[in-house]
Amino acid sequence: MQIELLSPAKNLTQGVAAIKHGADAVYIGAPAFGARQAASNSVADIEQLVRYAHTYGVRVYVTLNTILYDSELEEAVKLIRQLYNVGIDALIIQDMGLLECDLPPIALHASTQTHNYTPEKVRFLEQVGFRRVILARETSLESMRQIRQQTSVEMEAFIHGALCVSFSGQCYLSQYLADRSGNRGCCTQPCRSKYDLYNADGKLLRSNEHLLSLRDFNASQYLESMIDAGICSFKIEGRLKDEAYVCNLTAYYRRLLDGILEQRPEHQSLSSGKTTLFFNPDPERTFSRRYTDYFLNKRQPMASFYTQKSIGKKVAKVLKVERSAIVADIYEPLSAGDGLCAYDSETGEMTGFFVNRIEGKSIFPNTMPYLKSGMELWRNHDVQFEKIFKGKSAERKVDVSLTFSDTPEGFMLHAVDSDGCEAKVLETCNKTVANNPEKVRETICAQLSKLGGTPFNAVRVDLESFHTSFIPVSVINQMRRDVVQQLIEERIKHFRPTPSERIDSKDIVYNCGPTDFRLNIVNRKAEQFYRRHGVSNIEYGVEQTHDYDQKPLMTTKYCLRYELGQCLKHKCNQQVAPDYKSDLYLENNGRRLKLRFDCTRCEMEIYKAP
Repeated sequence: MQIELLSPAKNLTQGVAAIKHGADAVYIGAPAFGARQAASNSVADIEQLVRYAHTYGVRVYVTLNTILYDSELEEAVKLIRQLYNVGIDALIIQDMGLLECDLPPIALHASTQTHNYTPEKVRFLEQVGFRRVILARETSLESMRQIRQQTSVEMEAFIHGALCVSFSGQCYLSQYLADRSGNRGCCTQPCRSKYDLYNADGKLLRSNEHLLSLRDFNASQYLESMIDAGICSFKIEGRLKDEAYVCNLTAYYRRLLDGILEQRPEHQSLSSGKTTLFFNPDPERTFSRRYTDYFLNKRQPMASFYTQKSIGKKVAKVLKVERSAIVADIYEPLSAGDGLCAYDSETGEMTGFFVNRIEGKSIFPNTMPYLKSGMELWRNHDVQFEKIFKGKSAERKVDVSLTFSDTPEGFMLHAVDSDGCEAKVLETCNKTVANNPEKVRETICAQLSKLGGTPFNAVRVDLESFHTSFIPVSVINQMRRDVVQQLIEERIKHFRPTPSERIDSKDIVYNCGPTDFRLNIVNRKAEQFYRRHGVSNIEYGVEQTHDYDQKPLMTTKYCLRYELGQCLKHKCNQQVAPDYKSDLYLENNGRRLKLRFDCTRCEMEIYKAP
């Protein structure tokens, strides 16, 4: 099986950086209709990224994964044709109405926004023509195995980054509270806000905490288990993150996957080229809310009640606080300009400051924070680590063999790379016998080996049928440049995707989930799709109806009772505090939400409060 490390690309620059640091594929936002409005890109930039990526056999997937109104479908289809023409490898979509449109023969990936959580749902998506399905973040290893046993479609899974607390595509909280739909790419992230928690009697149980905010996902210890469960694509979340984050995380997982692939020859990396790192990747040194492996193995604590922001890496512990300095047991080297933070368990607040200077165990901050002995200090801005990515932090090279030879009219340079792509350059010229044949040979080999600044690394340079004629260095260098450019073009052609024809799925019946507003239908083509697949009672999505009464605004495997140690299922009922046995409510800025708990399914729902 080919194994793919899939990295985020906010823009062209970050896409190139991800590839240099070892990505086998990148995903990037289209000019419109992507689930991250702040991460859209022009078709011209995407074309540049495709050319660069295909030089290394890296794939480019474009996100067009929002639901579309009728008035937008024509523009969306036109955009898809443009993306197909520039050579993208696949399109990530949510709106099933697009399958009813006249699309070019482009590979389709089912976004995690289509809530791909069961074998039945994944099998349906495979049968209607998706080449790949991106699994819900909540999917356990056991569920991955079950899905693999019942389907043959490519499976992609997240391995790192921010978590949506809701089932993806099944969250309407932002739409309800702010008229900004997550399914339309403009979520306000109300799950990261602070809330008060009340019981049915109006008693305040928790005050001003991030009660729906999750830690970040980290599946690094489960990569091999995920491969064995059938996952072929390992996805890093982060199209809104900065370049240091993308480079650091891509390098980190590249190193881990390479270690597995070295021991498992039955699996290979999807793309070409060897990545060399000039730093030691560490996920905690860029954006991190602390980590959870979520539901991969079993339910575990996953909330981040006291902050929704990055806290980074634990670097010190406060010993005492002086007038202008913090005396601390320092675990990691600190630098002037570092950002540190700490959590006060009494106030429930995070406090942060920048480091002015370090003297031994004394940290001198730019402004004196309120700290107490025993507090842990975390670094969420690492000056020295950030500097790494302003220079050369990695390079990626494809091995190439070069053969230089005589021809009757002059000389020829022949290049063959590790994927079997070839290029030949002929130079016509009058030949003269060299005064120092050995020096000429050395010069040719030395000049042809100078491939720095190109995608290639010369592993072999041969002189074949060469009769030691004199050849100017300028001619050798030009032949080298020409063969490199020609080989790049050959590689781009070689890795251009093959057309993916649509399949006839008229006999496939949709019977794998709710057939109500949660189908997220907001256009006639999507309605046509579901009617064609057996759904008779069509209900349009809340983005169209604005009807929120008695509808779950969020459905999630996350359980607030469990996080607070008040689970009615896993604890003896007598051990649960009486205050938590009643209905529970969340309140923020005067807006009240009701929680419902389905203990049989271990799920929580959020509703508009009456």
